[in-house]
Amino acid sequence: MSGPTAVPAVGSAAVLSRDCFPLQRLGPLNRPPVEFDPLVDRAPSRYVVGIDLGTTNSALAYVDTEASDRVVRTLAIAQLVDAGKVAAPQSLPSFLYLPEPAVGEEALRLPWSQGPLAREVIGAWARDRAAQVPGRVVVSAKSWLCHAGVNRTAPLLPWQGAEDAPRLSPVEASSRYLAHLAAAWNEEFRNYPLAEQDVTLTLPASFDEAARELTIEAAAMAGLRRIVLLEEPQAAFYAWLEKRSADWESVCRPGQKILVCDIGGGTTDFTLIRVRKRSASADAGEGDARIQFHRVAVGEHLILGGDNMDLALARRLEERTTNGGRLPPRQWESLLRRCRETKEKLLADDAAESYSFQATGGGSKLVGGSLQFAVVREEAESVVLDGFFPFVDLEEKPQRRRSGFQEFGLPYAPDPAATRYLAAFLTAHRHVATEELPERLDHDPARPDLILFNGGVLESTKIRSRIVEQIERWFGPTSPPGWRPLVLDHERLDLAVARGAAYYGLVRRGEGVRIAAGLARTYYLGVARDGAPAETTVGSGVEGDETNAVMPAIIEGQRALCMVPGNAEPGDEISLDGVPMRLTVSRPVEFPLFVSSVRLADPPGTVVTVDPESMQPLAPLRTVIRSRSKNDEGTIAVTLHVRLTEIGTLEVWLQEREEDRRSDATNPRRWRLQFDVRAALETDRESVESQGERLGILEESAWEACAAALDDVFAESGTADPDYLVARLGEALASPRDAWTPVALRRIWDRLLELEQGRKKSPKHEARWLNLCGFALRPGYGVALDDWRVSETWRKVQGKLYHGSPACRQESLVLWRRVAGGLSPGQQKAIAEPLLTTVRALHRRATGAGVRDVVPDPKETVEIWRLLGSLELLPVGEKRQLGDRMLDLMFRRKYDPARRAMLWALGRLGQRVPVYGPLDSLLPADRAEAWLAVIAKGWKELSDPEPLDPVPILQLARRTGDRHRDISVSAREKAIAMLEMFDAPAHIVRLVSEGGALDADEQTAVMGEALPLGLSIA
Repeated sequence: MSGPTAVPAVGSAAVLSRDCFPLQRLGPLNRPPVEFDPLVDRAPSRYVVGIDLGTTNSALAYVDTEASDRVVRTLAIAQLVDAGKVAAPQSLPSFLYLPEPAVGEEALRLPWSQGPLAREVIGAWARDRAAQVPGRVVVSAKSWLCHAGVNRTAPLLPWQGAEDAPRLSPVEASSRYLAHLAAAWNEEFRNYPLAEQDVTLTLPASFDEAARELTIEAAAMAGLRRIVLLEEPQAAFYAWLEKRSADWESVCRPGQKILVCDIGGGTTDFTLIRVRKRSASADAGEGDARIQFHRVAVGEHLILGGDNMDLALARRLEERTTNGGRLPPRQWESLLRRCRETKEKLLADDAAESYSFQATGGGSKLVGGSLQFAVVREEAESVVLDGFFPFVDLEEKPQRRRSGFQEFGLPYAPDPAATRYLAAFLTAHRHVATEELPERLDHDPARPDLILFNGGVLESTKIRSRIVEQIERWFGPTSPPGWRPLVLDHERLDLAVARGAAYYGLVRRGEGVRIAAGLARTYYLGVARDGAPAETTVGSGVEGDETNAVMPAIIEGQRALCMVPGNAEPGDEISLDGVPMRLTVSRPVEFPLFVSSVRLADPPGTVVTVDPESMQPLAPLRTVIRSRSKNDEGTIAVTLHVRLTEIGTLEVWLQEREEDRRSDATNPRRWRLQFDVRAALETDRESVESQGERLGILEESAWEACAAALDDVFAESGTADPDYLVARLGEALASPRDAWTPVALRRIWDRLLELEQGRKKSPKHEARWLNLCGFALRPGYGVALDDWRVSETWRKVQGKLYHGSPACRQESLVLWRRVAGGLSPGQQKAIAEPLLTTVRALHRRATGAGVRDVVPDPKETVEIWRLLGSLELLPVGEKRQLGDRMLDLMFRRKYDPARRAMLWALGRLGQRVPVYGPLDSLLPADRAEAWLAVIAKGWKELSDPEPLDPVPILQLARRTGDRHRDISVSAREKAIAMLEMFDAPAHIVRLVSEGGALDADEQTAVMGEALPLGLSIA
């Protein structure tokens, strides 16, 4: 496979859209890529090192390449096992303890400690402290690293931790584990720092590109830049190959299918490896081996592992202890940590009949005392084996509807049955890579022949035996008599991944046996449907096109260009010089992406018609391709180069061809499109479901009438009265404005931006322009290119009112409230700061501390409160202070005109389910409880109370199933009583008592107005 000799430097960069990916902005914009040194750029190091960065345990293994035996060894990792006590086991528990101030420095000292000690503990003592002071211990950082519902670069761990405990981001916590491993290595090998060694770092096979990129970033923060990534199931198989180096060929034969079943503390991964005859072009490093291994399938990412089993056992014990109720959060956390060791002890081969332990509240400052628990072995086996490994039919599919029960805020797999996911995985890949097999098999082609177990959960013989028995039940009846899968042996499952990663370091140098780990997927780039094969257009326009939804269906006749074949491997570069293409520039376009796990033979450069049966659409890249010249428009002739990076990202380079190069240009222009990495950090929310872009086709004559109405008001020659504009648009679209489709709304916005200078005409013109602009762009996300539209609106409007009339100021507030979900945290803060200054002045004036403050009349503050309540990305501390001040003012008679707006804003500030923000943007449940109590008391004491709006009460008290987000049972009962007193609808009461989804009217009330058709919130 050929490619360019060097990856081109970035030219005119594409402007990435938040609509490239599911919709949520979670991290800082335009974060620079992490730089690390490829191994090819340096001389080989003496040691090759493998690191398993696990959810529950981490390990490090290595090979001394200058030693005569070149065997894989594991590093003894010095760590604190108690206060002031150091030991060096072969694994490092992935727990981080943030000690209380009373813990002295001597208790924290490690062999390499010099100077002031870091106030954190990693390893065995941290794991043990998790059961005693759970609010000060970071756990499951790896699961948080791939959690799409939070800002993974924000300091949010320990999740719901103690108030005085420091916080770390999942990336920082992961980097601390790696830094500890590096320090332990450097203490042992002082002349060979780990930063200078070639390191293979493992991660789940199903990690998405964003999680892979963050893993690289964590390594860089720990000073490790000479790294490559390797999937954990492959590493486990490499460890088996290393162990059986003398006789593995006697076990494996061509045609066999190997299932790697990897179930760890946080994730479940399934991988299939096909055994094939060795090709003539096989790596020389494989010696005389007659066969090769090919990784041919990888399962979906599942946050399902030992943590879930601990959770299920803890819930069983909690229900038994509380008669179906719930323990206080700290006592629950202690119980949960104890259940981990309970599960391990009772599922061990030499398990006792029962196990007893205490769960404590964690100290005098935490709620709850000690409770004694006793668990019998049969109960633990029932919870784990029957709950997570039940016997199921081979054709059963996992449940996809998430249950209401949730813990930690982590997006656990909706179905706990790992055997159901395994059945779905095996049947989905029943025919993958079967071209070399006989046409008539004596068994179901979905059957694996060999099984390799990996992961801490599968240390249990009982669990391994249950999985083997399940596979025998599935395939035994259709296999020859006496068939059963062969289980490949491992001595230490907790060390296998690290050992296999170290062995892979040798494989990269041409030694040992390589697994051909191609993508097992072919990637295609959608091209213009009307493009001829000889001149294909990439980058199709999206303006006004009702077919461009966030995750589009396949359009009949859609054509696509094969970019990356299924046998590509990380590091491969593919040049499509022979496929002339034209690139659309200077206007919004989309680049559809398709994937197939069965069409693995299409060569690069092939243009095919998309087949819905074998190809699935991925989130398209929607962007604006910019050029240095503002006059460039239309299309530019380009060639396409693709690079599959070591971290699994697709970099697509578009390079200008000679015939379109400008006469004054010395070098061809280049653009880079990178799929699913950094933008995913900013936009990975799934709480908005958009069908709005597919609602009907806007007849062009109707649009022409709309455009004429807008021109008549805002064009330089226009003389129409702005007061009648909305009515004219309604007539043109033959519907009231709340029924205008997203396609029509975004086209109205496009025209308004073209006519932006028309708002200068008068205050009335500007007020109407601002009002209609915000209405057409609401809620600021959900439709292709909305992030670009919001940024353009920000550039034109923020701080740039042409008229200072009260109406214009009010309408600017309304605009930002309507599109708040599309604003970045920095933009929200910029909007909020002057308004918060006003709120502080209002509060000082009302409490007598600021009698000289000049403040607006309370009835003029309605839109201020509503806008502030809509800014979900403000820091939690600022939202808490704002809500407290609001409650101080709300029940003063002077604020009667603004009370409903203030109550609505308070509901948004203290909501239990975010409208568009990440989970770490929510206030603690106890603050919501306190606000509910003040509202109930204040409303009761009003001399002439108006009917209470039930929606803010719903938002503050809505049940989620996450004990850290939910208010207490007693507070919920009081909220329900308050709602019933004011005759709240039964569905709202049910949402508070049981949980569930908002209906259309409730969504409108939460947002403050109706969403465009086709959009919904959680």
